[in-house]
Amino acid sequence: MKALETQFLTNTPQNINTAAEILKSGGLVGIPTETVYGLAANALNGSAVAKIFAAKGRPMDNPLIVHIADFDDIKRFGLVSEIPDSAKKLAKAFWPGPLTMIMKKSDIIPDEVSAGLDTVAIRFPSHPSAQAIIKAADVPLAAPSANLSGSPSPTTANHVMNDMNGRIDAVFDGGACSVGLESTVITLAAEVPRVLRPGGITVEMLKSVLGEVEVDNAVLHKLDDGQKAASPGMKYKHYAPKANVILLKCADNEYIKYVNAHADKSVAALCCDEDIPELNVKPYTLGRRNDYISQAHNLFDELRKIDKSGKIKTVYSRLPSTDGVGMAVYNRLIRAAGFEVIDLEKM
Repeated sequence: MKALETQFLTNTPQNINTAAEILKSGGLVGIPTETVYGLAANALNGSAVAKIFAAKGRPMDNPLIVHIADFDDIKRFGLVSEIPDSAKKLAKAFWPGPLTMIMKKSDIIPDEVSAGLDTVAIRFPSHPSAQAIIKAADVPLAAPSANLSGSPSPTTANHVMNDMNGRIDAVFDGGACSVGLESTVITLAAEVPRVLRPGGITVEMLKSVLGEVEVDNAVLHKLDDGQKAASPGMKYKHYAPKANVILLKCADNEYIKYVNAHADKSVAALCCDEDIPELNVKPYTLGRRNDYISQAHNLFDELRKIDKSGKIKTVYSRLPSTDGVGMAVYNRLIRAAGFEVIDLEKM
């Protein structure tokens, strides 16, 4: 692809308008959200959306999320064939925020956005800069994470520049992301609402609003061969640093013993604060052991630090719990590891 001169836009009203004009003219802008930075294009312009896949090196059969700045945008832009009551209930409880809802799409949604599916994923982000850019552009924005496909998602504007400089038109600096992991994705196009990707809005929170909610098998396991991805982050090895991530299923003391037994300068531990005094390898800490909100916030930043070191070839992490936000951390780590888990409990 031809190299672009990527503008770095500071957070000013003038640059909100600059970003909006780029998007209206069919360009690409890295924008902040509360979850991670998104690589945005006009969601109603298939040619513009196709540039996202080229810039990221993203497979075209991986659907994108459409970002709006008001619940009424769904109807105003005609994004779906019908808004179910369940969407209205979830929007009242969790929007704006880190929740993506999948509904039956209208004909206005290009195939580049839906990856040929009959559904579309929609989110109303809470980040004020994201809302301002969407409103100024006056178009919904398709925006996957603003990173090279498969690598850790970006949580700062500098992360986006590291991956996308020369590939996109601009990056808008809205500060560090507050959540740090991608949104929860729930499909409302199934008979029973089903979580396709876990995030900061937990399964328990969704059940408190909707009652029955299922968790898709692909949240914690590989997709079956030939199965089509219904949501971003389901199908491919994702979120991975250049180093090889290996997960250990074990008790805390066994984790320490195993990592120390494999210690050398090319080995690191993706660990908890409590582990650091006992480890004989370079530690990259996610936070305290049972604080999964902090671990979710820190995960991608730590994975990028591992890459930046240039020395680490193998990273050992324990397999997280799947309770609450822990399910989101589990989901990202199992994909970063390419589903490579050593079960010390069985050894």
